[in-house]
Amino acid sequence: MQQNALLRSGKGLSGKGLSGKGLSGKGLSGKGLSEKGLGTSGAARKNNPAIEASAPSDESADHFCVRNGVLCAGVHLLIDLYGAQRLNDIEHIEETLRKCVAAAKATLLHMHLHHFQPNGVSGVAVLAESHISIHTWPEIDFAALDVFMCGRADPDACLPVFREAFKPKSVVVRDLLRGQES
Repeated sequence: MQQNALLRSGKGLSGKGLSGKGLSGKGLSGKGLSEKGLGTSGAARKNNPAIEASAPSDESADHFCVRNGVLCAGVHLLIDLYGAQRLNDIEHIEETLRKCVAAAKATLLHMHLHHFQPNGVSGVAVLAESHISIHTWPEIDFAALDVFMCGRADPDACLPVFREAFKPKSVVVRDLLRGQES
């Protein structure tokens, strides 16, 4: 099977935010956010729910976000596109992922896309705020995407970009609040 890869780099970190502190840097090591009284179990998806950055105590703690009143390490959207178009066009997919990064106000670190033969594309945009990934099955007009972001980045801003780019007949979105116990 012949395979082609497209590797593209974005701009690097601009020195803001990423200090390497994880949950232990926020005093949450070994305990879920809900155990600390900072969240509730589960989160029902609402129409365009707001994502806010948490009030960090210092510059290095700005990676957490609040969604539906729940403090979490990040929001992870699982997106299924049915009846979608242009799923075998690697340049179109790259352009779409770049538009998503801009719409979400995220920082692109690296992009890698792989075009399978005879069809299908898999790829990831690695972000300072996490990632956007895509896997396509053009033969059945289906794409599976995930958008995981933390801090001030807005993963919901990617949804209209995907709808415009791939013109799916149906879209299913599930969201997970990462870093909280249910």
